This record gives sequence, structure tokens and C-alpha cells, in this order.
Amino acid sequence: MTQWTPSSWRDKPVKQLPTYPDQEKLQQTEKYLADQPPLVFAGEARALREDLAKVAKGEAFLLQGGDCAESFDEFRTSHIRDTFKALMQMAVVLTFGGQKPVVKIGRIAGQFAKPRSEDMETINGESWPSYRGDIINAIDFNEKSRVPDPQRMIEAYNQSTSTLNLLRAFAQGGLADLNQVHKWNLDFIKKSPLGERYEALAGSIEESLAFMSACGINPATAPQLRETNLYTSHEALLLPYEQALTRCDSLTGKWYDCSAHMLWIGDRTRQIDHAHIEFLRGVENAIGLKAGPTTDPEELLRIIDIINPNNEAGRLNLIVRMGADKVADHLPNLIKAVEREGKNVVWSSDPMHGNTIKAPNGYKTRRVDDVLREVQQFFQIHKAEGTYAGGVHFEMTGRNVTECVGGAFQITEHDLAQRYHTYCDPRLNADQALELAFLIADHIKAAR
Repeated sequence: MTQWTPSSWRDKPVKQLPTYPDQEKLQQTEKYLADQPPLVFAGEARALREDLAKVAKGEAFLLQGGDCAESFDEFRTSHIRDTFKALMQMAVVLTFGGQKPVVKIGRIAGQFAKPRSEDMETINGESWPSYRGDIINAIDFNEKSRVPDPQRMIEAYNQSTSTLNLLRAFAQGGLADLNQVHKWNLDFIKKSPLGERYEALAGSIEESLAFMSACGINPATAPQLRETNLYTSHEALLLPYEQALTRCDSLTGKWYDCSAHMLWIGDRTRQIDHAHIEFLRGVENAIGLKAGPTTDPEELLRIIDIINPNNEAGRLNLIVRMGADKVADHLPNLIKAVEREGKNVVWSSDPMHGNTIKAPNGYKTRRVDDVLREVQQFFQIHKAEGTYAGGVHFEMTGRNVTECVGGAFQITEHDLAQRYHTYCDPRLNADQALELAFLIADHIKAAR
């Protein structure tokens, strides 16, 4: 490998980057962002790596979730709060089911860019550049909106700053209080068609909280019961933005991408000799790598060696996104190869991206049953291989959207038109996400 610098990726082939017509404006934007304060700090990124090392060793469980793609128009305090609440509810259920700490990472405060299958989009005979996320261009289908604009990176940075301020306030200001989160879960159980199925777990949590309170352990005496850590993550797709927010840590002299605590490489940009792997191999953040059905085991080992040459636990999170009908055919070979070489990785399941379908009415959607089926197989395969199923990765929102069909509340294809708000891929709503958390908790408990 050649010597790494924050800009060495520019000498490599690159995919999924927009072509900016105004290069001078792009350079000015990059310089402006390079002079701004970091969004996260190196010490926080190191703390996440320490937490993920526990996941890799089977001592903790990873919950990663949030929006498919954040947008400028949908930026609301209430939306951020509701997603935070949904993640906290899921985390409580998973913590109790697994009897292990849950490491919580949001797809938030930076998840603005999206890879596309085609560079151009055609509607009614008109063709314009594809929408690549609000950080690059606008979703409106016209020539002006689809021109990549570097100024959008500044707006994404500013919105991420505000989002992080809110998340930190929620995490430390009482919204994460364990008793309060449990009350939200009880509200869900009361209205859920599967209420009886979840009642036992919720009742056990309630008894445990009451016992701890009787022993004098409550939010007033134990800060851990009223506060939490929520890390941020996004796909490191728009490399000019990522480079501009990369900083040299004054304590260690190492480089960190301070746009998020964890960055991941998508299934479309994991080419060994290309720019995205080149950039991310040099920053010290925890790195995620999407592994789809086309991932070759030997190629995966080569990428692992590039990203994590010292084989450090907590550095690399392998995010498996196969599809419910393919995971059993492909995942075992990846696990066998990684285990054979003794690689330290976190294994997590992304059961969303391989299960996208188009409904007869034209809406892109996902079946909750397919999502659950892939997660179930993920756990079963790891049990058979003697390895640890370390986490889950969901596209979800705390809002009451109708974008994925099925689940206990039986959203139908006809219902999709009611509250279909996503700018890109369909998300689980808060009820569907929590329902899956209860079901996953059963699997963790059984494995335990």
C-alpha cells in the first residue's frame, strides 16, 4: 500500500461521486468545512471502538438504526426525538433479552448521501441526473434541482450540528431514563395485537426495575439509569465532505473522520483499489463494511487486511445484507473464511437492503416478515458456526409512517399511500421496529 494521506483517495478510481460543474465553488466549500469545528471528537470515536470490541468478543450487542436518508425539508425536533425514543425502546428490550450492554449507533447527523444504480433518471421521456441525497442535489425532477451543488454540504454540516446538539441533550437530559423508556414500551404493548406475547418480557423488566428501586438503585443514585451514549454513523460516500471534516488528533497524532463516530463502506463502493477503501483505511474510526451476496470470501479477507491490518477488535463491523432468500447460501462461507484466518470482526445483520420489492401499486417497500426471516437465519447460521451474531442494522424511523408492509399491525400494500414519506428506501415505523426488537430479544435469550 502507498503512504496514506487524507487526500490520497483522489489518486484512485472512484464510483458514486457526483460531477460538480463548478469546481471553484467545490474547492471553496471544502476549505470552509475544513475550518469548521468537528462534529464529533476523537475521544468519542475511540470510546465506540472500545464498545465494539466488547461486541466482537460477545460481551455486548450492537443496535444500529435510523433514516434511510436524512433530508433538509423533513428536519424537525420532533422527528429527531421520536427516532431517539424508538432506539431507546429497542435498546431496553434487547438489553434485557440478552443480559448484555447494547451499543447504540444512529444512522443520523450525516446520513445524507445515497448511492444510485444509474447516473441518470428518466421520467416521461425526460432525463436528468439521479437524486443522490440532499447533500448533493434536490429530489425535484428538473434540471436546476438535479445539478450537484457544493453549497449543500454546508447545509448538511449545519443540520448535523443541530441534530447532534439535540441528541446529546436527549441522552443526558432525562429522555433516556430507563423507567420512562419502559413506560413507552408498556404503551406499545397495550395497543399491540401481540401484547400477550410481549407481556412476559415487559413484566420481567418492570419487576427488575422495582427490585433495584427497593435496593436504592434508581435514576437519582445511578446515572446509568437516566443517561446513555448514542453514537452517530453514516455511509462515507461523498469523499470531499469526509476529507474536509477529517482532523489530526492532538493527543495521538492519528487521523479521525470527525463527521461521525462510525463510517461505513457500501456494497457498491468496496472495490479494493478504489477511492472509498483508500480513504477509510487511514482514519481511526470504527469502520463498517456492507457484505452482500456478491461478496467473495477471499476478497473480503483482503479488504479486512487493508482496513484492519493489526486485527484489532472493534475496528471493523461486517454488515451483512444478503436478502432472506440468499443469506443461507452465502453467509456461512464468509464466516468460515473469517474464522479460518482468525480475524476480529463484529458481525451484524442488515435485513433491509436485500429485501426491497416493488408493490403492485408502484411503491418501493419491504415485507416485515422477510426482514424478520433474514434476522432469524442470521442468528441460526452463527449458532451453527459457533460464532457470535453481534448486532442488527435497521432503516427505521420513530414516525408513524406506512412504508413497510406487514407486522403485527398489518400494514397492507393499500396502506402505503397513506404516510409514505421516505426520500429513498422504505423504513420500519416505530411499532414495527419495536416489534422486531421483542422478537430478536427472544432469539438472544434462547442463544444465551
